[in-house]
Amino acid sequence: MARNLPTKSSENPPGPWTPVEELERLFGSLQDQVDRWRSLLDDGNADGAFTPLADIEETDDAFLVEIELAGVKRGDIDLTTAGRRLTVTGERKEKERVGILRRRTRTVGRFRYEITLPGEFDAEEVTAGLEDGVLTVRLPKPETDRPCRITVN
Repeated sequence: MARNLPTKSSENPPGPWTPVEELERLFGSLQDQVDRWRSLLDDGNADGAFTPLADIEETDDAFLVEIELAGVKRGDIDLTTAGRRLTVTGERKEKERVGILRRRTRTVGRFRYEITLPGEFDAEEVTAGLEDGVLTVRLPKPETDRPCRITVN
């Protein structure tokens, strides 16, 4: 079975071939392709935006959406609501580097997260905060949609 080993070059002669480095290189290349396809397929993000990881929790009085946005500044995040839909967009900007970037596994660039919640929320009372790299959006339910306890006499 023939292998594509690095060729010798007078400019930058390669070190000895190691299977671990080759696997890391292949994995990085495969991950780049998966990320590109995922950005096109997830939620119809044909604009190339990635979809950050998120948790959605429903309590008696609100919906809580927590989105992982490590490295994103408050001013680089936009939130919009329409009907029962919440849309969070923004950009994780490339960090200025002094040295040589040897490997990248963190996603940078535009992001988009969209969800249609299972119930109504009060758009005027929505709050959002960014702490420890997690954006928490609280979407309170209208009073009429909150459960009410009734005691039996």
